[in-house]
Amino acid sequence: MNNSKTTFFMGQLVDHMLFDYRGVIIDVDPYFMMSDDWYQLMARSRPPKDKPWYRVLVHNSNHETYVAEQNLSDSIENTPVNHPEVELYFSKFSDGRYQLKTSKSN
Repeated sequence: MNNSKTTFFMGQLVDHMLFDYRGVIIDVDPYFMMSDDWYQLMARSRPPKDKPWYRVLVHNSNHETYVAEQNLSDSIENTPVNHPEVELYFSKFSDGRYQLKTSKSN
């Protein structure tokens, strides 16, 4: 597998270039980590499996997506994402990005 570096990071706002939605990254995989069946069904543009993939909470929805890096860009809008799970992952929103929760928040 390719050891390519990721372009995006957890807490970063992104836009999906093919499906015209924005969201926030909640997880980063260095390469595709779902099943081949999922890839055949869902990855219609056939993005490379050996490049980074991201889990994204979709703005104004209640679902997340798994997206290849080639289909994402920096978001042009720097406002918070409206998603019910944002608070599970992040402690605050500042300067156009989310800050990850720390494990010591007791």
